[in-house]
Amino acid sequence: MRVILNGDPHETAAAALDALLAEIDLADAVVATAVNGEFVAAEERPQTTLQPGDQIEVLAPMQGG
Repeated sequence: MRVILNGDPHETAAAALDALLAEIDLADAVVATAVNGEFVAAEERPQTTLQPGDQIEVLAPMQGG
């Protein structure tokens, strides 16, 4: 299915958000995630199902000040 990942079209076979993160080699990374503008906590990712056209954001924490 095609989703939008960080603003770019992305083809995936993942049915859930945790599987998508594994597919893009971020399964063990400390990242923030959102689907269609809604924050998804790490513990909710396995239950967060994906649908064609979903907009997914994956953000890494940044240091600075």
